[in-house]
Amino acid sequence: MADLVGLRFYSCYKCQNHVSLQDDIVSKGFQAGSGRAFLFSHAMNIVLGPKEDRQLITGIHTVADVYCSDCGEVLGWKYEKAYEESQKYKEGKFVLEKFKIVRENR
Repeated sequence: MADLVGLRFYSCYKCQNHVSLQDDIVSKGFQAGSGRAFLFSHAMNIVLGPKEDRQLITGIHTVADVYCSDCGEVLGWKYEKAYEESQKYKEGKFVLEKFKIVRENR
């Protein structure tokens, strides 16, 4: 636990399960159905749903919903595949909805 001191985590708003680090934020300028969202390079303590093609603001993407591994709350999605070249940077990254996560300092 000592190696976690000083880290800033984002946690599930329902159960406080750590789901990402603040240092893993790629962008705070994303939109989800419920409002603002953040793009993260990594996520932890999550479960992925099945992959599906979804029409998003920036076009069709193959995504998988992201669930908290403790309480099962849907937190956002993972970009599995982007079909447009300008969107390829999103592949393998995670969108977590701002109102579904809380920032914690250790």
